[in-house]
Amino acid sequence: MKDWAAPIIATALFAFLCPGLIFQMPGNNRPVDFMNMKTTFVSMLLHTVFFGLFLILFLVILNIHLYA
Repeated sequence: MKDWAAPIIATALFAFLCPGLIFQMPGNNRPVDFMNMKTTFVSMLLHTVFFGLFLILFLVILNIHLYA
């Protein structure tokens, strides 16, 4: 049996944490912009940090597994 939790969680986080898709931190005019489809280097860096922290949370701390 293969554990599919890691690729599914990583793909979902990558899709949802793309800067400007759902939200962007920091935004251009506000601390958080929603669905503006624009990005900055600072926003990419911040979203990368959140991506790594969420991966550590789900895969290491919560130890989630999905076997198929």
